[in-house]
Amino acid sequence: MSSKQFLFRLITGLVLLTLAQSAWAEAESANKAYLVEIDGSIGPVTQELIERGIDNAESDHAVMVILQMNTPGGLDHSMREIIKAILGAHVPVVTYVSPQGSRAASAGTYILYASHVAAMAPATNLGAATPVQIGGLPEMPTEPAQKNGEKNGDDAKTSMQQKIINDATAYIKGLAKLRGRNEVWAEKAVREAASLTAEEALELNVIDLVADDLNALLKQLDGREVDVKGRKVTLDTDALIIERIIPDWRSSLLGIITNPNIAYVLMLVGIYGLIIEFSNPGIILPGVIGTICLLMALYAFQVLPINYAGLALLGIGLAFMISEIFVTSGGILGFGGVVAFTVGSIMLFDDEYIAVSIPLIGGTALVAGGFMLWILRRFSTLRHKQVVSGAEYMIDRTGYVLEDFTGRGRSCILRAGQVIRVTSIDKLVLKIEPVENSTSEE
Repeated sequence: MSSKQFLFRLITGLVLLTLAQSAWAEAESANKAYLVEIDGSIGPVTQELIERGIDNAESDHAVMVILQMNTPGGLDHSMREIIKAILGAHVPVVTYVSPQGSRAASAGTYILYASHVAAMAPATNLGAATPVQIGGLPEMPTEPAQKNGEKNGDDAKTSMQQKIINDATAYIKGLAKLRGRNEVWAEKAVREAASLTAEEALELNVIDLVADDLNALLKQLDGREVDVKGRKVTLDTDALIIERIIPDWRSSLLGIITNPNIAYVLMLVGIYGLIIEFSNPGIILPGVIGTICLLMALYAFQVLPINYAGLALLGIGLAFMISEIFVTSGGILGFGGVVAFTVGSIMLFDDEYIAVSIPLIGGTALVAGGFMLWILRRFSTLRHKQVVSGAEYMIDRTGYVLEDFTGRGRSCILRAGQVIRVTSIDKLVLKIEPVENSTSEE
């Protein structure tokens, strides 16, 4: 065999091997499903996991994405971003409320309605989709009983509450219509916080399947036809390979610090830590802790919907309170800073469903106000105390001469025992004058 023939066969073999590996990898991807496990509140971290799962499934031409869900609800902003990702996905998304004992409450109900296939395990429930504000602000009221001619139902709600509920109702009804699910019950889930068991949800056409476990779900999905962006897709789950996307410790940590209250506390710890460090250089520990906390708070603010006017008020409030320490304003700067800080805290998040806890804001404002009172009282006490050191202490002090001496320049002969008084001080030189008709008594 000539060298040319050997080289030709070698290149041909490598090309065929590459093609075979590519075909094998494509066949393996075509028989794969991504499983994203959601256990806890819906937030930015959950949003990132789901979006990553959908992106991976699309790039690998996977059969589908399965969202295994157990959630009490979560942030409206993250929920809507997840639903956008589901509606824009080019692969089927199956949401499965599991294992038994789980729930898909509030935001989970919306995600379930938006999915191409909605499934639940026995002994699970969904619903209670009335929007509430996270962080301790007053919740949306349920239908109050009519007493003594009081208004009932939506008439008893404030205009803002009606706005939020009407918006949520229209949103979930649109999802129900898109997926051919029960619109009437979807509205009840929002307006009346209604809930259903898995069996009731199946009977009322709220979900598509009830399956005991993941294997049972895959069997029921096999051969099922779903509409994906106007394209009919038949699911093939025979010998399907499941690849799990599970939140790691990093995701869990980020899930904690993106809680609005935690992010708020981290910001305060960070700012005060840096203030202590700059006021007392060399301590180091407050500066290190403050820097770490402030960076984590900035990350949380990056992924949370922030109202920049509220953030600016927070900064102005802190600047005013710090300025009170160095500028005598009679408390105007300090208490103005407390007011700006409190208002900024309430306005901090630019979302109708997210807020910092009112007790937390109130406690912080009380501490800041008490600190301002302490500073004012402390300064007032210091102003009335006699100066005991420095140049001011020397002015107008009197003494007597121990020995005769002659000063430089303009001289004055002082006699031993003569009483003198300090008139001013220039660096380390005292300017003195004799006290007329006075002598020291020994």
